[in-house]
Amino acid sequence: MKKMLFLLVMGLGLGLPGLEAQVVPPGQQLKSPGAYLGYALGSRFSTYEQVSGYFHYVAALEQQVKLISYGKTNEGRELFVTVVSAKGNMERLEEIRKYNLELSQAKKPAVRPQPVILWLSYNIHGNEASSSETAMRMLYTLTGGRTPEVEKWLENTVVVIDPCLNPDGRERYVQYFNSVSDQVPNADPMAREHFEPWPGGRTNHYYFDLNRDWAWQTQLETRQRLKLYRDWMPEVHVDFHEQNYNEPYYFAPAAEPIHVDITPWQREFQAIAGRNNAKYFDQQGWAYFTKERFDLLYPSYGDTYPLYNGAIGMTYEQGGIGAGLAVVMLNGDTLKLKDRIEHHFTTGMATLEAVSTHAQRLVEEFRLYFERSVSSPPGTYRTYVVKDTDREKLERLTELLDRNGIVYAYGGARNLRGFSYKSKRMESLTLERNDLVISLHQPAAVLANVLFEPQTMVSDPNTYDITAWSLPYAFGLKAYAVKESLKGSFSGPEVLPAADLSANKPYAWVIGWNGLKAARALLALHAADIRVRTSGEAFTAGGRSFSPGTLLIYRAENERIKGLADKVRGIAGTSGADCMTLSGGAVEKGKDLGSSAYTLTRPVRIGVVSGPGVSAQAAGEVWHFFEQELGQQVSMLNLRELDGLDSHKTNVLVVPDGDYADDLPARLESWVNRGGKLILLENAVAAFSEKKPYGIRIKDLPKPGPVLQAPLKYGVPGGEDLANAIPGAIFRINLDKGHPLSSGLGDDYYALKTDDKIYDPLPKEGNVGLLNKDSYVAGIAGKAVVARLNNGMLLGEQRMGRGSVVYLGTDVLFRAFWENGKRLFLNAVFLR
Repeated sequence: MKKMLFLLVMGLGLGLPGLEAQVVPPGQQLKSPGAYLGYALGSRFSTYEQVSGYFHYVAALEQQVKLISYGKTNEGRELFVTVVSAKGNMERLEEIRKYNLELSQAKKPAVRPQPVILWLSYNIHGNEASSSETAMRMLYTLTGGRTPEVEKWLENTVVVIDPCLNPDGRERYVQYFNSVSDQVPNADPMAREHFEPWPGGRTNHYYFDLNRDWAWQTQLETRQRLKLYRDWMPEVHVDFHEQNYNEPYYFAPAAEPIHVDITPWQREFQAIAGRNNAKYFDQQGWAYFTKERFDLLYPSYGDTYPLYNGAIGMTYEQGGIGAGLAVVMLNGDTLKLKDRIEHHFTTGMATLEAVSTHAQRLVEEFRLYFERSVSSPPGTYRTYVVKDTDREKLERLTELLDRNGIVYAYGGARNLRGFSYKSKRMESLTLERNDLVISLHQPAAVLANVLFEPQTMVSDPNTYDITAWSLPYAFGLKAYAVKESLKGSFSGPEVLPAADLSANKPYAWVIGWNGLKAARALLALHAADIRVRTSGEAFTAGGRSFSPGTLLIYRAENERIKGLADKVRGIAGTSGADCMTLSGGAVEKGKDLGSSAYTLTRPVRIGVVSGPGVSAQAAGEVWHFFEQELGQQVSMLNLRELDGLDSHKTNVLVVPDGDYADDLPARLESWVNRGGKLILLENAVAAFSEKKPYGIRIKDLPKPGPVLQAPLKYGVPGGEDLANAIPGAIFRINLDKGHPLSSGLGDDYYALKTDDKIYDPLPKEGNVGLLNKDSYVAGIAGKAVVARLNNGMLLGEQRMGRGSVVYLGTDVLFRAFWENGKRLFLNAVFLR
């Protein structure tokens, strides 16, 4: 007999407004979504509170449903999944999960009777809003609306439903739509309800596209979700999306390029699922397409990430972005929300049928996938070695590997030969104690290979996303790809001895400028009103070499601070910054500490331009970096309100990528001259081209030739489109090592370029980063693009009056995973 259950509609103890305990009487018949909501599903958009409430209601009433809360969003909304299966499976659910996890770790030599796990993800893009509505219908169909056929499917299938991966984005969209929609849906495509205001509902709180974040896990929602996902490791994952409302439905099989590490079985089952979807669409006469546009290459999507983790990953796309509740399409038909729900529901049920029909084969192939990974890993190389040249970067890299279940160890002492990521040729190297060793003889071999391979093979240049992301380039770390199978000798790096900071009256404390830890320390020192200097040049003192940008706290000029030594020690410990003391001002090499080469830093008061005209995702990258990675509050300033900007309140202004009006340079000129630092990113640099007194100018580019071959062998004929393609490729920028902007970066910086813009060198000085004719490194970049991206500037600084302008012609904070770009951006913000 069922016990009386008590339910908080949005989850117990979450502290969200307007929620009261709901009593579910024993024996109550489960309501359909429409009956529960009080309106027909598809007649209006449900708020996230309503969606969540329905799932909690069903979980409280149904014994064959388990609700798992896995975290909260940045705005405090609950994240959860529900698990649904047959009664017998639910009674041993934890046993099923653990056994499946052991299969993914290559710990089970054979498969016993084991249900297949199907994971359905909805609404990762908040304005693709039919998904969460569909999820409610799916849940009801698998529970209160269950038929004998569905019951049979659930005997060998465990279904995990995540009704909304992006609650903050969905709520932003739904609240806007409900606030402007007419009582009767306006199907006129020009009506305002079909146009979202900036920043739109697609992205999360920080304007990140969560469907590009699966592998990188930079966002709170992704990290929490992937922790749960990796605790289950499903055999099949389906990601439900929407596209332009004039498009027919898309489902697998996917388009080329398909990564070479994706197995024949993974391809085969995509076709099996596609045929089953097509059967039901054909019965209704609904339009659909397959094998177009949506490829399987970039590793951080909701289809590719599961594929690189042994599952069948598939994306389903319903036309619907901007459709509202109803819209007239180009063909004259009216697309309604209820139609979109019906299409998504149909593919969801058809996929469940296909998965159930092939359950044992799916589980067996899942097991074999990981066995092969351990015994015969993919790719040309068997081991990746990352040198211990920067401990903080190496730590952040291992954090990423840990989140993705990639096993690693640390070196030993032996001589090897490997492919150098820098020289792009085979070289000799010595494996040393603290070098990172990633052997591909492990269950996560495919994912590790995809993330580390120096050059990704691309069968078709018409890709949906970037084509280069190799982690050694993204992190700016010296690395080698080795054909020999290696195992590291140590489980962790050698612990560095802690510096002795016990002296209460040193001449100076010195903090190496080497990343986020040092930047956090600088912010904390300024918050404590401690004066900090920075070195304009390299120097050697106390037996150590320090690069330009090194931070120095002179005791004599800070003696007004009570408990100075304790405060510096505390800040160094909390931030984790590399700190040491010096007993005198004389140095062994370079300029003594009394030189004018050591200048006072100023506390930064940062503004970030936002609003219509600014790329929301680019603005989000900057906002997220400061607030989440540095713990520094910034002012998000409306583009329209920049006139009269006060350089005392805002002394650093970041202008992200965007489409800017011609008058912006003139509006900011006097602010810069009064001492402001202006940091321009990507297309913001182009907006200042040839606008005096700014010295930046887009380089005149040669016109593309008619038929040019790309530098890579793609297996397709070269042509003008391919020659001018650059969906996302890596280029090496040669740096002026003496300039503060390049501090700590070495001789070069690897940039991810998604356009062919390049600039003439500045007329006087400040040309910090230049491309030459040999700068191309990896990814798709047509020959015409490579020809244009040479002998020009991408990184520079111009002094103007008492201020300066920093030109960064590439996205240094790309999706928050381009780690080496964060170093460059820190230099731009804090140094000089």
